[in-house]
Formats: sequence, C-alpha cells, structure tokens
Amino acid sequence: MTRRVRLYAHRGAAIELPENTMPAFARAVEIGVDALEMDAHLSRDGEVVISHDGSGKRMCGVDREIKKCDLAEIREWNAASTFRDRDEKRYAGSALSMPTLDEVLSDFPRVIINLDLKQHSPSMVEPTLDIIRAHRAEGRVILASFYQKTLLEVRRFGYGGLTALPRAELLAFLGMPRWIYKRLPLRGNAAQLPVEVGPFDFGRKYIIDKCHDAGLRADYWTVNDPVHARKLLELGADGIMTDDPAAIFPVFEAFRGA
Repeated sequence: MTRRVRLYAHRGAAIELPENTMPAFARAVEIGVDALEMDAHLSRDGEVVISHDGSGKRMCGVDREIKKCDLAEIREWNAASTFRDRDEKRYAGSALSMPTLDEVLSDFPRVIINLDLKQHSPSMVEPTLDIIRAHRAEGRVILASFYQKTLLEVRRFGYGGLTALPRAELLAFLGMPRWIYKRLPLRGNAAQLPVEVGPFDFGRKYIIDKCHDAGLRADYWTVNDPVHARKLLELGADGIMTDDPAAIFPVFEAFRGA
C-alpha cells in the first residue's frame, strides 16, 4: 500500500467559519487542504443537503428536521445564526444557507470529498449516488457512514468509488486476528478512526500497522492540535481530519518536506 498523507478539512474550516457551508469549504481549499469532509441528509423532496445534524436547531436555531422539509424551506434557514468563532465572536458575514451536494460538486470540481451519509431512514443512498454519477465524481468522493446498512446499500448499488468501514465493520476488524482478514478481505478502503473513545487511545502504531496490513487507509478525526497531528503522522497515519486546517496545514507541509 502506497502511503499518501491527506489533510481533510472537517466540515470545512469549521473553527473559522460556520461548519458545512460554502465559505467554510472555500476557506479550507484556500488554505491548501487535500480533501473536504462533510455530512449529508436528505430533504423531503429528495435533495441531498449538507449538514451534520438531522435538524436545523443547533446551526440555524430552527427546530425542524431536514427530512421533513422541502429544500425551499431549508434555504430560508440561516446556517450562520448561532455560530461563534474561537474568540466567541458571532459570524459577521451575511446569512448562509445549507448547501446541497450538487452545489459542492459543482463549485469544487477537482477536490476530494469525504461524504458522511448521516441519514439512514428513509435511505439517501440512491439519490446521493445519482448526484455523484451525474458529476462523474465517483473517483473523488469517498462515502462513509456509521451505519452498516447504509454502506452495504452503497456497495449493492455498485458504487465505483472508495468507501470507509462503517462502525460495526471497523470494530470487528480491530478485534480480528490476521488470518481472518487476510482470508476474507474487507470491502471498505479506509478506517476512519476517532482519536480516542473514553479511556482508549486509537492513535497507536499497532492499530495503524494493522490497517496498512489489511490494505486500509488509517485516517483520524478530529485533530486540532498540531503536536498531536505530527505525532500521528510519524506513527504512520495516512490522514488527519481537522476543524482548524490553518493550524494543521503547516504540519503537513513540514512532514512532506522532511
């Protein structure tokens, strides 16, 4: 497996600008990230909307579920209304709407997208794949989800791009002896690992080595400390997902130049 380290902007430059919005994505690309990480839900009228949460409550102050609203209504929500930056200052720009996947793929035609499919009922797999294929973007869109059923459906529809392991497959893999995963190859391409869960530290060399032995990328989320990011890269991590790409980008520049 050839190692190519990748800096992902987690929900865009989310420390600087409202998460999962076009200005946050544009700022991350301006900084020089390798990929944009984002989340998606499906509106009632079948539009793939970029949002981490299933409702507008946290980001927009609107306690309505995306799946129960048409896109026209969602467009009226202000995704910057509750945002405060690292200095606890409110976003001073104009109102921002939640973008659609179609808009993201159109505006960032050469950027790698890591798309986390958050909604599992009703399924959003088929409309998502239709949009990706319409943009001929299977080669640059990595699909991820916590839900095994969602990614099984992605694979069943014959998705030609890369996929991450869902949570159940990832946990099974981490506890799996080598002879099993070598005889029964995993169907995903990347292990997207939390830095830690409770007292357990996933940022360990033996975990990264195991991922590589199975032919998986080892990408970590969410890392905002440059020292920690450098340590993970030195241990062999393939990617870092960060809310603060401006702080982590110099680490990647130095690491690649070393």
